[in-house]
Amino acid sequence: MTSGGTGHAEESQGGLRTALAGLTTRGRSFLAAGVAAAVCAYVLGQSDLLRVGLLLAVLPLVCATVLYRTRYRVAGSRRLSPARVPAGSEARVHLRMDNVSRLPTGLLMLQDRVPYVLGPRPRFVLDRVEAGGHREVSYRVRSDLRGRYPLGPLQLRLTDPFGMCELTRSFSTHDTLTVIPRVEPLPPVRLSGEAKGYGDGRQRSLALAGEDDVIPRGYRHGDDLRRVHWRLTARYGELMVRREEQPQRARCTVLLDTRGIAFAGAGPDSAFEWAVSGAASTLVHMLERGFSVRLLTDTGSSVPGEGADGFAGASQESADAAGLMMDTLAVVDHSDGAGLSRAYDVLRGGGEGLLIAFLGDLDEEQATVLAKMRQRSGGAVAFLLESDGWVRGPGTAPGSPDRSGERLRMLREAGWTAVTVPRGAAFADLWRQADQQRTSAAVTGGTAGGGS
Repeated sequence: MTSGGTGHAEESQGGLRTALAGLTTRGRSFLAAGVAAAVCAYVLGQSDLLRVGLLLAVLPLVCATVLYRTRYRVAGSRRLSPARVPAGSEARVHLRMDNVSRLPTGLLMLQDRVPYVLGPRPRFVLDRVEAGGHREVSYRVRSDLRGRYPLGPLQLRLTDPFGMCELTRSFSTHDTLTVIPRVEPLPPVRLSGEAKGYGDGRQRSLALAGEDDVIPRGYRHGDDLRRVHWRLTARYGELMVRREEQPQRARCTVLLDTRGIAFAGAGPDSAFEWAVSGAASTLVHMLERGFSVRLLTDTGSSVPGEGADGFAGASQESADAAGLMMDTLAVVDHSDGAGLSRAYDVLRGGGEGLLIAFLGDLDEEQATVLAKMRQRSGGAVAFLLESDGWVRGPGTAPGSPDRSGERLRMLREAGWTAVTVPRGAAFADLWRQADQQRTSAAVTGGTAGGGS
């Protein structure tokens, strides 16, 4: 839950002229009646009628002046709960108006600007707010499309107690609602032989062998005092501890194919949105299981770029790493690229570990590149989305070429665990199917690599 900004209404230009332009029908009628009465009083010489005319004319002017001078005495704030929400879920927006003046306000009409994707523009009518008091209202927003959506600025219409004048004021602050892809819980299968990112089977790196050659570091709160290296402590003048054995996390790269030519269709039920949601589910699942994870696209960009390898999770909190990746997936869009060579160059730089790819349409050249990627990873799983099945549905036109079958055969021969994704398939079921396929391949002589 995050708090939105607090601000005061912006000053509109034009001074008192702006206030007079805000006169309501009632205010204009009073002003016109007062002027007419004053003219008649002057012509007829009736002093009493002149007093009435002046009263009628001055009342709306006084109301407009008072309302105009209360410009900086109403503060507003917005709070999102939560600020990051999965597609298809609701978020609640809380609005608070504070009367920071010494006088009570009149009727307040509140309106917040929201994109049409999130729903209709919310409007509220607030009763008189006492001096130093506040009012709180809330509304819900929902989007089936991921993205980053601005909320605000907040607009406030002020009226005087007599209904003579209305002024519209805008607040300068706004907030952003991030709609991330849907994340589906995945079963803890063993796609490539290990069930966790840590384990006895994981490689461990020793600092150096020998009492005097151990690479030290400064003492941190909570370190075991038995690891204090007293000789180095005396040398450096501060507590130093041995690094000793350090467990090395298993790595996982999630490759998302974003090529525009690889996916057909649009909308929340399109193949590309399924691929983005599948990548998000995989990232969260692998981080929860202790893996060091990175998100890689066909353009070669790696998120988050904490180090040269782009992996996250080992030195960052998993929740922070997942948040960075979800924010990236919230706005990821089709690329103009035609191939996967850039992603292969990143993997060729030392991307060992498990590789999980979400792929659109493939030609023979890209299938060959993926076959080379398999040689750079400890294990490889591919989820292949064929656009024909997603656009035309299960009843594809007779005689259409079965390109997915040929691409699957090429990937499997190269050592990939490859699964076709039909329209509307549940990712958890395909996750289990990939595990079963890997198990069958291992029984018949297939290879096994890193774990999930």
